[in-house]
Amino acid sequence: MASKPSIVLFRRDLRLADNPALRAGAERGAVIPLFILDDCERQKLGGAALWWLHFSLSELAGALADRGALLVLRRGDSGAVIRSLVAETGADAVFWNRRYTSAGMAADKALKTALTEAGVAARSFNASLLRDPWEVQTKSGGPYRVFKPFWNSLRAAGPAEAKPIAPPAKLTSCDAAIPSDELSDWRLVPTKPDWAAELRGKWRPGEKGADAALQKFLQSAADDYAEMRDRPDFEGTSLLSPHLAFGEISPTAIWRAAHAAAAPGEQIEKFLSELGWREFSWHLLYHYPDLKTEPLRRDFADFPWADDDAAFTAWTRGETGYPIVDAGMRQLWRTGWMHNRVRMIVASFLVKDLLIHWRRGEEWFWDTLVDADAASNAANWQWVAGCGADAAPYFRIFNPVSQGEKFDPCGDYVRRFVPELAALPNEYIHRPWTAPKELLAKSNVQLGKNYPEPIVDHACARKLALEAFAAIKKS
Repeated sequence: MASKPSIVLFRRDLRLADNPALRAGAERGAVIPLFILDDCERQKLGGAALWWLHFSLSELAGALADRGALLVLRRGDSGAVIRSLVAETGADAVFWNRRYTSAGMAADKALKTALTEAGVAARSFNASLLRDPWEVQTKSGGPYRVFKPFWNSLRAAGPAEAKPIAPPAKLTSCDAAIPSDELSDWRLVPTKPDWAAELRGKWRPGEKGADAALQKFLQSAADDYAEMRDRPDFEGTSLLSPHLAFGEISPTAIWRAAHAAAAPGEQIEKFLSELGWREFSWHLLYHYPDLKTEPLRRDFADFPWADDDAAFTAWTRGETGYPIVDAGMRQLWRTGWMHNRVRMIVASFLVKDLLIHWRRGEEWFWDTLVDADAASNAANWQWVAGCGADAAPYFRIFNPVSQGEKFDPCGDYVRRFVPELAALPNEYIHRPWTAPKELLAKSNVQLGKNYPEPIVDHACARKLALEAFAAIKKS
C-alpha cells in the first residue's frame, strides 16, 4: 500500500461501480475523491444538465461517505485545482477517466505532462465507451462514416473491459481534513423561477437511479422494444440516456445486463444498437472535432438557411400549430427529455419546414436536455439535417401529421402535453385545422387564439426545402 494518498478525479463518471480510476486509487491506499466545477465547463452546461449534476453529485457524495471517503468539491481551473490539491495533501498519484473532446484531451495531456514532471503519477482510463474511438477503424485504418460497418466492427470486438468492476466495499480516506466547497453554494438548482418541478417528479439522478431504470426496462419493456421504441404514447424506451450522459452507469454494464437478461434476438440487438449509435457519435466527434459547428458534408456550408427568430421562438415554445411537434417541445421544456422519435420529428421540422440552421436546434437541445451529450447531440442534428455521417437523405422530410398519426395513433401523447386539444377526436388530433368549425367549437379549440394555426404549410415548406437542397447540389 502506498503511504501517500491518490487523487481520484470524477467528471462525467459519477459512479462507484465499473470505475477504473477509482479502482486504481483504492488499490494504492488512501484516496481523495475530487470533483471540480470548472468555470469554463460550467458555462458550457445547459440549465437542465446543471440541475441533474447537483443531485448526481449529492448521491455520489453519500455513496463515498458510506464507504469512508469524503468527496472534495472545488471550483476553478481544473489543472490549477489539481496542482493545488497535490501540494496541500502530498498526493503522489492522480487518476481519472478519459474525455474525448479535443479541448478535454488537450487539457488532460497537458495536466499529465505537468504532473509527471513534478514526480506525480498520472494515469487515465476508458470508462465511458465500449471501446476507445481509436480502437475501431476501417480496414484502411481510418474512421468510419457509416454506422452499419462501424457497428459490425464494434459488435465483433465487444467491450474492452469484459469483467465488471465491483464498487469498493470500503475506502481509506486521507488523514488530513481537506477544505471543500458546499454543493448548495454552487447554485446549480433553479430557484427564481423554479422550473424543475416536473424534472424532480420524473427523474432519479445517481447510480442507484440508473440501476433501477435499467432493471425496470429489462423486466418490463425489453421484450417488445423493437416495436414500441417509436411510440411516444408508451414508455417503451429505457430512459437511461441521462444516466449514461453523467456516467452513473457504464455502457459496458448495460451491455452485460442486456445479454444476461435476454437470449440473442431482434429485441436485444435493437437495444444494443442504440448503444452503438452513441459510440458512433463519439467516434465521429473524436475524429471530427468541429462536429458541433461545421457540417461533415462541406457542401452544406453554403446552404441558404433562414434567419427567422419568430419561427424559432414558436418552435421552442411548442406553438407551431403542428400538435406532435408542439407536444415534443413542451415535453422537453417540462421534463428535460423528449422521446427519440419525436426528437427526429421536431428536428426535421426546424431544419426542413422552417429552414432554420441545425446549430440553433442543437444549442436549444443542449440547454434543455437532461441527457445532453456533446457527441450525440451534434451527430444527431447533423444526421437529421442531411449534412452528417450516414445522414438521412435531405429529401427525407418528416411529415408532422402522418408521423403523429402513425406513432401516436390515439393522440394520447399530444393530449398529455397539448391539453388544449384534448377534446378533439382522434381523427383530427394531429390536424386540428381540418376539423369542422362546429367540432372545433364543441371541443373548445379556437385556432389562432388558444391554439395556433400552422406557422407554415408543410407541403409548401417541403417544396422550398427541396429547392434549397437542389441549389447547393448544383453549385
